[in-house]
Amino acid sequence: SEISEDAPSGTVVALLHVQDRDSGANGEVRCALDGGLPFRLQSSRGSYYRVLTARELDREEVSEYNVTVRAWDGGSPALWSSAVL
Repeated sequence: SEISEDAPSGTVVALLHVQDRDSGANGEVRCALDGGLPFRLQSSRGSYYRVLTARELDREEVSEYNVTVRAWDGGSPALWSSAVL
């Protein structure tokens, strides 16, 4: 999605829903964003997350971002997946 560079910190960029059909710890999913980008992940209800701006953006500095979201379950060993926004 396009974001205005004057959008304030905390602007919602994307809504995510993650799920694992396993039960118990194997069905518990956690998510994180790759570091170094001006975005943060906020847990919402249940298995929903919001991707938010962590600071104001500067188009002259960076005109486009690829944000990688990683999700992993509570199994041992943990299984994981990722997606790029």
